[in-house]
Amino acid sequence: MSDQTTDLKQIIASAKRLGVVIDEADALQWLAQMAANPTEGDVVVDVGTGVFGHKAVMLDFSSADLAHFRKIGDLVEFGDEPGVVETALALSGSAAQSKIQTYPGDADFFERVNIKAPTQEEACRILSRILRRKALDTRKGDHYQLIEVRMGSYPSDVVRDGRLNKAGGSLTWSPEEIERGFVEGTSPEGEPVRLDWEAMAHNAGWTKLDWVVADPLRKELINASNMLDVTWEAPDGSIVALDGYLDPYFQEVYLEAESIPIFSKLARNVAGNALDEYVDALEEQIAKYITDDLNYGKAAKRMYNVFRLTGRYEEALYLRELFDEPATVLYQIWALIRTIDDVFFPGSTFSKEQLMAQAQELIMLVIRVLEGGEEEAIVSLLLRLRDELGRHDPSEGLSEEAEVARAEVIRVVNNFYYERMIGVVRIKDYMEKLGWQVR
Repeated sequence: MSDQTTDLKQIIASAKRLGVVIDEADALQWLAQMAANPTEGDVVVDVGTGVFGHKAVMLDFSSADLAHFRKIGDLVEFGDEPGVVETALALSGSAAQSKIQTYPGDADFFERVNIKAPTQEEACRILSRILRRKALDTRKGDHYQLIEVRMGSYPSDVVRDGRLNKAGGSLTWSPEEIERGFVEGTSPEGEPVRLDWEAMAHNAGWTKLDWVVADPLRKELINASNMLDVTWEAPDGSIVALDGYLDPYFQEVYLEAESIPIFSKLARNVAGNALDEYVDALEEQIAKYITDDLNYGKAAKRMYNVFRLTGRYEEALYLRELFDEPATVLYQIWALIRTIDDVFFPGSTFSKEQLMAQAQELIMLVIRVLEGGEEEAIVSLLLRLRDELGRHDPSEGLSEEAEVARAEVIRVVNNFYYERMIGVVRIKDYMEKLGWQVR
């Protein structure tokens, strides 16, 4: 018996003990596909749909919802400007893993935006222009609402809305602040601070847009985001990442074959040690989610990506199954809670009745998929949350009872992933290496 078969049997035994079902035949097929060497590099193109991406990502992607995601992509994507701006839009996160996540929590996008300009300063001005135009053009519509944009970094400690934001932290902009062109705050000593949009674009850093979108066919609200990787192409053809780092392509499914030329041009400039850096960054996030900012579901997703890219395929296989039904339903709960946080305020595009209807749909889904004590606990909490939404006006914010129900839902979901992760010795050992301690 090979070492891989022995390892797989141990993982399957652990999974069975923890109530996670793994089909051995399917598992062996996936392991064989992961171990196989691609014919041309690491990028695979699906000729039938035109989508492409790293081979490990493409194994997890299902084209069943491609039309749905392309429609949302029409909202979030940036337009090309011949000779000035060229783009390549991709799915990322759970949306790029729709084969293993039956109910992706969000619609996360990633877009490479390459700006051709005579100088880097001019490229930053172009970024400022297209980002502001995109934000204001998609600020509010019948089926969408812009929540915030991240662009720029705090040059010093700044207090906004009673919260201290440390120097170097990501700067968030509301649609109103983008329209007026600046954000205001104070120094910790109380001195007024004003940060201008144009100036911040010259040190754009982490650039991301977040919307809530209503899907009339699915009758649900979802969070949609677009993370930008912005580059400047100088007249000599050299490529410079405006945030100082050209992102690798280990977690994206690109939506259009027409994007292959720009993707290929940028991919040639990705650092040779990009995989190591990517894994290091993921492990920093995992350490955060299992020690300080507890979120075992997010930790599990990042571990899966680390394991499948570093040859720990048996552990990856186990975590892969955690996001199949019924566990993946729990990610919908996270999504609902985030959506409530984002749109429960006066003047929102979306009514509290829409949020209540979505909570009701999720309750029915939980009843249909989950079983036993987990179902009862989560349904009870979601009912409380739904009812509290109905009793209060958005201008009042979430009530204390709704906040309690919200916190309890998060706790139950967290415990689900926690128990199934520490139940596998090799995953538990990995968590301990990253600083996790028995709680």
